[in-house]
Amino acid sequence: MDQIKLGVIGIGGMGAAHAQSIAKGNVPEIKLAAVADIRQQRLDWARDNLPSDVQRFDSGNALIDSGCCDAVLIATAHYLHPDYVIYALEHGIHAISEKPAGVYTSQVRKMNEVAQKSDKVFALMLNQRTNCVYRKLHEMIESGELGALKRMNWIITDWYRTQAYYDAADWKATWDGEGGGVLLNQCPHQLDLLQWLCGMPTKVRAFCHEGKWHEIEVEDDVTAYLEFENGATGVFVTSTGDAPGTNRLELTFEMGRIVCEEQKLYFDKLSVNERTFCKAEPEGFKKPDMTRVEIETDGKNEQHNGVLKAFADRILHGGKLVAEGTEGIRGLTLSNAMYLSSWLDRTVEIPFDEDLFLEELNKRRRASKKKTGSGIVFDTAGTY
Repeated sequence: MDQIKLGVIGIGGMGAAHAQSIAKGNVPEIKLAAVADIRQQRLDWARDNLPSDVQRFDSGNALIDSGCCDAVLIATAHYLHPDYVIYALEHGIHAISEKPAGVYTSQVRKMNEVAQKSDKVFALMLNQRTNCVYRKLHEMIESGELGALKRMNWIITDWYRTQAYYDAADWKATWDGEGGGVLLNQCPHQLDLLQWLCGMPTKVRAFCHEGKWHEIEVEDDVTAYLEFENGATGVFVTSTGDAPGTNRLELTFEMGRIVCEEQKLYFDKLSVNERTFCKAEPEGFKKPDMTRVEIETDGKNEQHNGVLKAFADRILHGGKLVAEGTEGIRGLTLSNAMYLSSWLDRTVEIPFDEDLFLEELNKRRRASKKKTGSGIVFDTAGTY
């Protein structure tokens, strides 16, 4: 096999973008073979906008059962991600899922158990890991040259969304349909990068404000305080209500401070380890000498296409994935912990009580309001 036949399940905004990109040949080792959606208007869109040889199905399971595909890309509503991954793997089909891995960790844990028993490839669309800035920072941290982490601060508020965005689909911004708001829809990438770069926190205290800036029932504004095993602390702030918004990641290590902003990476490098300097320096106000440098990267940022190229490479040649599918539970653990902390109005330790989380989530699902979506499918280009 020199080319993978791929089916896309769910052809809303992201699924449609993936289907069109693959159809254009942006991932040479993948061929678009089929799409599936439960909405007839989206299948009509596929008929009019995709190559004529692309098969169309009215359900994801029907696509998988057809045998026309070697692999599937799942871009449905969040609650369905684990169901389709499990169904694909159990039917001998490779799977890659859009973020998030699911809505609640116990659901994703079952998916991961199936994946670990399967000989098929399972990947997650964590495309920000392809960004040269974050890749370089990860490399620097892993090398040990920065010393231990002391503090992290991430303000990620450039997710601005209008009311029309939330009104587009009946499942959007509802507890029963989407399972959450900015943490579950926009921020899985940043929560994944947070744990990828800093490790998993051990404690979370979060404040999730529901419908603060929009007429929605889920959160659109979050501030969270984090504690890590080595004593480092952090603050994570996100919202879909700020314009123009900010994306600034600041990490303080024993050897200085790293700032990621506007696709640049700056290192305020200390001449000596701060912990050593603090204990040895006789002057009370003196600071270690510091040099500011802009860190060079390889400039590559392939995003979704990079993840799909790696997915194909693993299937065809045994290469390395950008993100193993089973890693998706880590970022989801962070969002679940933030929700639970806010709902209970207290600090939550990680690991947390997954049954309690699901109980609290289900309370909100039962009270979730039904709505009718406008049916608009927005172009997602440039929104990630």
